[in-house]
Amino acid sequence: MDTPLVPLPDLSEDGVSRVLCIVAHPDDMEYGASAAVAAWTGAGIEVSYLLLTRGEAGMAQEPAVVAPLREQEQRRACALVGVEDLRYLDHPDGMLEGGLALRRDIARVVRQVRPDLVLTANFEVEAYGGLNQADHRVAGLAAVDAARDAANPWVFRELAEVEGLDPWRARSLLVAGHPAPTHAKRVDPEQVQAAVESLQAHEAYLAHVEGHPLPEEFIPEILRGGGEAAGSEHAVVLRVFDL
Repeated sequence: MDTPLVPLPDLSEDGVSRVLCIVAHPDDMEYGASAAVAAWTGAGIEVSYLLLTRGEAGMAQEPAVVAPLREQEQRRACALVGVEDLRYLDHPDGMLEGGLALRRDIARVVRQVRPDLVLTANFEVEAYGGLNQADHRVAGLAAVDAARDAANPWVFRELAEVEGLDPWRARSLLVAGHPAPTHAKRVDPEQVQAAVESLQAHEAYLAHVEGHPLPEEFIPEILRGGGEAAGSEHAVVLRVFDL
């Protein structure tokens, strides 16, 4: 990442008390974004994770074996960055379908959690030096749409009329890993280390991925690159959309 002439501005967090992170799989939050999570929870902000699948198709073993294993690893990762509220939607891993059913399920959780900020991951076709995975693309777009659906009283009316979930408008949508970030969340060395350890918690998954780089090597590198863009030592860079 080239250092910009003007550092990225800090993410505005005045009055923020809750953040909802929406991603496709266990481990998706652990590629740098969890450093921001550690900073938020350390400051007393409540952070919830919503995983759309259990990642059961991501390893060589049978899905019935993989799903509970990956849930255990994700819970350990959450504990390392102060996240207590971990939720799953149980849509099928590797076959995540965009559409009204997924949007409704996410909008329901947005209304339940009532976050100030909604965070998701890069959903571009080209991402992370190659072609983005199908579930990542579907998850990000669904998170964008559902965050707005949650605020609209005339979309998914049953959420209010049957389930008693009033509409909720988050302040902003944050996209981690976006190639054109607009803001930065500065993080300190302790939060960088927490991010490293949160990815290391996915021990079985990392052992399965041939040639996966060591978390202790590439996570600090990612966050140093973010720091260069922010004019600090380390940072998580984000593209921020006003909702």
